[in-house]
Amino acid sequence: MSVLVEAAVESLDDALAACDGGADRLELCADLRVGGTTPSEQLIEQVIDRVDVPVFVMIRPRGGSFLYTAHELDTMRRGIELARELQADGVVLGVLDARNEVDVYRCRDLIDIADEMPVTFHRAFDRVVHQQRALESLIELGVERVLTSGGADTAQGGIDVLRDLLDEANGQITILAGGGVRDNNVAEIVRETGVAEVHLRCEGDAERVRRVKNALEFED
Repeated sequence: MSVLVEAAVESLDDALAACDGGADRLELCADLRVGGTTPSEQLIEQVIDRVDVPVFVMIRPRGGSFLYTAHELDTMRRGIELARELQADGVVLGVLDARNEVDVYRCRDLIDIADEMPVTFHRAFDRVVHQQRALESLIELGVERVLTSGGADTAQGGIDVLRDLLDEANGQITILAGGGVRDNNVAEIVRETGVAEVHLRCEGDAERVRRVKNALEFED
């Protein structure tokens, strides 16, 4: 089974390094120290112009919780519209309510603005109380994939839950395993869960991505 490797990047140099290492898709962010926020228009343009792999743009107005104000939601709408105008390949977003459940109403609004752009629901998913119920909501919303560690600190620690989520998804939504993915554990994560996509931070290190790709090829 061929496994897709997505790299989270926050600069043009990051993006070029990730592609040099063999990344199959980029999650383009600003400020990965807080888990990623919406990148600038200039950065989106630069990266899309310079790379040959799909670029998914993070839509997140700030770090911290995933409960947003009306003003922050307006900012997210504008971010999605900008990503569409710049011909990004997809967007990455997530909104929770005060009960730490998927905010279906507000997510639907954002997904409608994305129109035909694929949507990834990010690791806000790991904050939800009932992950299987949340997964059902995302499927109904038409979300293409969900980035998750299975609610654990790392994907390796969440292997059992990731396996269950993949069964629950039943091909209706892609499970993108992320959180502490490295060359020394990626083969185990894929083998034990069956996921076909993994996510890691590049941090300007082409070799980090290349080692993960090599570990997967060896496993295959």
